[in-house]
Amino acid sequence: MPLKSVDAGHTETLYVKRVVDVPYSYNAGKYVSRYLNELKEHKRIIGSKCSSCKKVFVPPRVSCSQCFQENEEFVQVSDAGSITAFTVTTVPYTDPNTGEPKKLPFTAAYIKLDGADTNIMHCINETDGKVLKTGLRVRAVFSENRTGDHFTDIKYFAVIRD
Repeated sequence: MPLKSVDAGHTETLYVKRVVDVPYSYNAGKYVSRYLNELKEHKRIIGSKCSSCKKVFVPPRVSCSQCFQENEEFVQVSDAGSITAFTVTTVPYTDPNTGEPKKLPFTAAYIKLDGADTNIMHCINETDGKVLKTGLRVRAVFSENRTGDHFTDIKYFAVIRD
């Protein structure tokens, strides 16, 4: 059957409104569960340590991405570290954690915590591009109402002012 052509003069845009509710749960696994529990119960950040090359992965990983050995040891790392990369976002978008518009501007950064060999990604409390730079020191600020089911038990990282 041949397709009918669309009227080139048609200018009305049609919208279809639907509310889609797609609840889901997933198993965080032994390593991330322990990480989240340490955030909630003790305000501690932990990583997993490779038994071979001794690299520390935060959040914890089951195996080393360098030498493929199982990471069997958990170690505490500092709640302070250095920014290795960052971006200040000024473009509106929906916060995937809340479904609400994200308050702008905000800064997301890769942070290498003292004692870790990998970066974590999180929000920074500074949005001034003149202040922000790689190497800037930051410290975790923990949420008062930690739930143990999300990385946002760390509310944000605050710039350490000397």
